[in-house]
Amino acid sequence: MVPQSLPNTTPPANPLLKAHLRIARPTPSIQSLIPFYTTGLGFSILSSFSQHAGFNGIMLGHPNLPYHFEFTEQEGHDPGRAPTQDNLLVFYLENEEEWKDAVKRMEKEGFEPVKSWNPYWDAEGRGRTYEDKDGWRVVLWNEGWKV
Repeated sequence: MVPQSLPNTTPPANPLLKAHLRIARPTPSIQSLIPFYTTGLGFSILSSFSQHAGFNGIMLGHPNLPYHFEFTEQEGHDPGRAPTQDNLLVFYLENEEEWKDAVKRMEKEGFEPVKSWNPYWDAEGRGRTYEDKDGWRVVLWNEGWKV
């Protein structure tokens, strides 16, 4: 059971509240992911590297965002697909027109929505779930997230 409320344990000067976040994961093929995250979701290539201790990598995002994605590949290593269909990145888009534009861009680029594992994300037509080549899922949700 999930507790209904948690005590506020955040210290007033918590440096993590100002930190830039890198979401990193391995892939068997960086090249197969690039279209999904760039032309589909609209992220830019921020940086890349080759043969660093046997790894290649690419960072995707936008210079003004407080986060970016890193995908790495290692020759001869297959990290496999996403562990479940409920491993998600969720983007909350408050503006309905911006949400429609994001959905339209994904589908124009050939990325069709998939049925969400958790029916909440398909509720009321406000969500679209898309799956990258490694089976990891991204949800575009039309509603601001409020605590």
